[in-house]
Amino acid sequence: MIASLYCDFPARAKCLNGGLRGLPFGGTRNSQARLSKSECLMPSDAPQPAFVLVRPQMGENIGAAARAMLNFGLDHMRLVAPRDGWPNPKAVAMASGAGRLLDDAILVERTVDAVADCSYVFATTARQRGMTKPVVTPERAMEMAREKIAAGEKVAVLFGPERAGLENDDIALANALISVPVNPGFPSLNLAQCVLLTGYEWRRQTVETVSVITEMGGTDWATAIEMDKLASHYEDRLDEAGFFFPEPKADGMKRNLRNMWSRMPLTRADVQMLHGILRQMVRWKDRP
Repeated sequence: MIASLYCDFPARAKCLNGGLRGLPFGGTRNSQARLSKSECLMPSDAPQPAFVLVRPQMGENIGAAARAMLNFGLDHMRLVAPRDGWPNPKAVAMASGAGRLLDDAILVERTVDAVADCSYVFATTARQRGMTKPVVTPERAMEMAREKIAAGEKVAVLFGPERAGLENDDIALANALISVPVNPGFPSLNLAQCVLLTGYEWRRQTVETVSVITEMGGTDWATAIEMDKLASHYEDRLDEAGFFFPEPKADGMKRNLRNMWSRMPLTRADVQMLHGILRQMVRWKDRP
């Protein structure tokens, strides 16, 4: 499967020198003439690459691709000659809430029309094409896209048909290739999977995320004094039970116990529960 990154495409046809002959979702050939420059607007103002699906075969895959795009904040889609025509009710059903993205999708007849206003195009492919082009990972491609869009350039992503991917004539339009490190014995990716993978890498480049976060569940981390009191409680009760034996090893055993507590990331709720467990065990022991 082949993908290509296009410069920050507008969702309505950019109409650069008449180069983009786009139709909004649900439009007709007659509506093409009514696309004025005032209509050449993006569905959102967020800087982003446009994703271009070239000759997609199944409406379900178009809808799934739209859903994947919106998952990661992308809403600039262009369609090049869908096999089953456009609009496609199967795409709407599969989009599952991302129908507005399909509403703003642009329909064009040729790949060159879809990228006419872009200054940089990436094409991803799992096959060797025999062309001299830089090959980058999806992560690096989206990093480059972010840099170029921030500098005022337009970038877009092109995805090829499900069966065989982009043709060499499509690849020839790209400035660079994107190669996904897949299993060489089975390199084929579903269209929507490829869109989702690329969209995820774009999101990583544009939204600051924390790799690990802990939900505290209505409590806070235990303080040093709370941990000290917990350790003292257990030391006292274990001492009464004769745990620290023999005597010469008692100090080392207590030190090891405190070291164990310090390694445990306990919350105040955890500390309270451990106090309660020990108190209940002592009460149970003292029952007649």
